[in-house]
Amino acid sequence: MESWATFGSDFYLDVSGPGGVRARLTRSLREAIRSARLAPGTRLPSSRALALDLGIARNTVAAAYDELVAEGWLTARHGSGTRVAQRVRPPASPARPAVAAPAVLDLTPSTPDIALFPRTAWLRSARRALTAAPTDAFGPGDPRGRIELRVALAEYLARARGVRADPERIVIVSGTAHSLRLLNTLLPGPFAVESYGLDFHRGLLSSTVPVRVDEAGMRVEELPDVAAALLTPAHQFPLGGPLHPWRRAAAVEWARSVDGLVLEDDYDGEFRYDRDPVGAVQGLDPERVVYLGSASKSLSPALRMGWMVLPGHLVDAAVAEKGDREQYASALDQLTMADFVASGAYDTHVRRMRQHYRERRDQLVSALQPHLRVPGIPAGLHAVLELPPGGERRVLDAALEVGVGVVGLGEFRHPDVPWDRDGVVLSFGAPAFPRALPLLRRVLAEHC
Repeated sequence: MESWATFGSDFYLDVSGPGGVRARLTRSLREAIRSARLAPGTRLPSSRALALDLGIARNTVAAAYDELVAEGWLTARHGSGTRVAQRVRPPASPARPAVAAPAVLDLTPSTPDIALFPRTAWLRSARRALTAAPTDAFGPGDPRGRIELRVALAEYLARARGVRADPERIVIVSGTAHSLRLLNTLLPGPFAVESYGLDFHRGLLSSTVPVRVDEAGMRVEELPDVAAALLTPAHQFPLGGPLHPWRRAAAVEWARSVDGLVLEDDYDGEFRYDRDPVGAVQGLDPERVVYLGSASKSLSPALRMGWMVLPGHLVDAAVAEKGDREQYASALDQLTMADFVASGAYDTHVRRMRQHYRERRDQLVSALQPHLRVPGIPAGLHAVLELPPGGERRVLDAALEVGVGVVGLGEFRHPDVPWDRDGVVLSFGAPAFPRALPLLRRVLAEHC
């Protein structure tokens, strides 16, 4: 039987109330249009279909339609059916008019250039992955993640980052934050952390002890007797220096001496511009280092996809804590990512973005020299601009006035560490960077 349901869309009308059937139907349609529940251009069902759906005479529906066409609420044209008139608009709200917020060119640290997401290559991988997907890919799934992705990542991480990875030691998560939430439940606190770092990550840990950082990374010789230490060895966030080679070895020795773990956040390890990326610390001792990675910087944070490479003794506990019904990256996205990595498309994209971000950083350095120093190594997607004492607040306020959003270095300082430097942190990888750079340069020239 033909009905509004079989026509292809659900359609709700309340035809109760006083009056005859036609009057009630006309009133209900008019109110649905007036309230914008039926938007301009919406196609209504045929009179026959709506009559069957409502259990009323077809002539009654046709008469109601004709009345609303005559009033201008609907239009009827042969071949296109009956539609809500395009000129019909809901009345303006009597509420006070909204005040538009000034547009801000967002240079939030470590924001990737999402405008360059490899849509075509990703779509090719998605098509191949969906076509070849086994039936079990559409079920609840393995909490460790799809085996196809774990195999692809094991090969890639070993080749590109020097990680000693076995697919059985890889657990797929929704990002580094997800990894830290899991590890916080598995490991006793407190956690040693870098004195400057992401406050969001610190907030995921039960308690933290800051360890000072300098141009050579965390001062691992000052690590306390705790169960785990969270580091960003390839490119310290946000100060920008790499962990010195002897400190890399010392961090592993510390973990062995206290029977603890190093948590290696390799958030942008693929993006080194003055030389080949330095391999992961995890390669020094896979039983003492938990490797944390994600696609947030290399592809997009919208994918919500990350991975942990765990010591053997932690795998079962991590999987159990994650749980069979724990939310994690879509299995179909995992299959797409597996194809994207295995096909070489990921390598191609990373090389392309490496060149792109290198040019962006060069533009930043060139625009600011010789008046302002950009410390740290040429790497990643962000930079720190060192400022004279008291300059941080002035620059933040002045930048916002011209529509540029940057973040003060103080935002990343551990609350137990005294204020010892001024600066701003910005993403040269952000889509807004080319437009924001001239404005930022002017602000820094005036206030530094």
